[in-house]
Amino acid sequence: MSVLEGLQPASVFKYFEDICGIPHGSRDTKKISDYLVQFAKKQGLRYVQDESNNVIIWKDGTAGYEDHAPVMLQGHMDMVCEKEADCTIDFTKDGLDLRLEDGIISAKGTTLGGDDGIAVAYALAILASDDIPHPPLEVVLTVDEEIGMLGAAALDASVLKSRTMLNMDSEDEGFFLVSCAGGCTSVAHLPVQREAKTGTALRLVIDGLQGGHSGAEIHKGRANANQLLGRVLYAMQKEADIALYQVQGGSKDNAIPRQAQADLVVEESQKESLYRIAEAQQKELRDEYQYTDAEITISLNEAEQSEWQPMTKESTQMVIDCLLNLPGGIVAMDPIMDHMVQTSLNMGILTSSEEEVRFSFCVRSSVDSQKVALVDRLESFIQAKGGTLENAGNYPAWEYRKDSPLRDTMVATYQKMYGKDPVVQGLHAGVECGLFSGKLPGLDCVSYGPDMKDIHTPKESMCVESVKRTWDFTLEVLKQL
Repeated sequence: MSVLEGLQPASVFKYFEDICGIPHGSRDTKKISDYLVQFAKKQGLRYVQDESNNVIIWKDGTAGYEDHAPVMLQGHMDMVCEKEADCTIDFTKDGLDLRLEDGIISAKGTTLGGDDGIAVAYALAILASDDIPHPPLEVVLTVDEEIGMLGAAALDASVLKSRTMLNMDSEDEGFFLVSCAGGCTSVAHLPVQREAKTGTALRLVIDGLQGGHSGAEIHKGRANANQLLGRVLYAMQKEADIALYQVQGGSKDNAIPRQAQADLVVEESQKESLYRIAEAQQKELRDEYQYTDAEITISLNEAEQSEWQPMTKESTQMVIDCLLNLPGGIVAMDPIMDHMVQTSLNMGILTSSEEEVRFSFCVRSSVDSQKVALVDRLESFIQAKGGTLENAGNYPAWEYRKDSPLRDTMVATYQKMYGKDPVVQGLHAGVECGLFSGKLPGLDCVSYGPDMKDIHTPKESMCVESVKRTWDFTLEVLKQL
């Protein structure tokens, strides 16, 4: 039974619900890409599906618009797959369990994927319609945006004629994005040594954090579970001779991690002191983060012995040093744009193997030299510990365009429809406009979208009425173009 049946615009919500029923996490986009191909075939539209699973679909302009300049509708088909600990959904096999309550759409126990499934739904609804006036359209739907814009980077843009692009990948209605930060993924590899050690095995878990988008919400002061793990372990290390088996936390570079854990071994006589430290640290951190993460939970329980030997004292020390001292959060604010983050990084994923510990960062900056300097800072620190740094997914910043006919058209249309001015701003998070601007000289683009909250977390939600208003606005902009 359809959860979204009866909502307007019906075609948009029909396609969005279809999308939610298809696994489409980053690096798992073949099924959703094939769905788009089948859609294009059914509609009799020309399309291209490349080796990365990116899909481009063309549609001629409607009557009276045939000779107008083409317009690109652009979004990404992958979603961030996060879920609550007790959620049994398998993102590689199962669809989402949609919920509709008081005009708000969410998914039980998981992310919703409104970022950016709603862009795909908008585009398909326009392509399927025979009564929406529009110029020639090039619909470009990319993959793996959430893990470094890999699809946009791999896309062959030589087949595209548009120099006007509507990027539908923003989460605040009435806010038009006209610039964004560039970024990359940096992974620090720290080799560790292990040795036999007897004692009591314990599992330390830090949980209950709010998390969020590491670009759009990095300025909100929310706690990072991986960094808190370093603080708690350091406090424990000062009181007891602990040895780490493993550390892990977070699952996405661009999501502020909500949970982290460490398995360790300690002498039986020192166990009780660690329980007291865990309790004291929970109280301290709840006080410190009372306005952002008031439900931080620190638990310490006996665990099964790991299949690995524990790390040596020196390796344990190096891991804790890295967790405690590797930079995180805001590094620099924009000196011109009020309240705008200029440079930041997020330790989004922490993992262990028998041979090493890996710290994966999403690095962002609207100033390329600061991005390079921050990556150099990571590399210098990890090399001093005997490790290495690898970088991938580098994408450019999207620079503000002083002369933008598209922006002017969208602002004027918004003012006429709603009787107020939209907010025109830059964004610290990355959007694909920067990559497309680099591939298509002279490209004029704006990013916008309906209201969504708590993206990249299981609390993600999307407002039905905002989806409707943004749809109406999009159709009017296409008419004006």
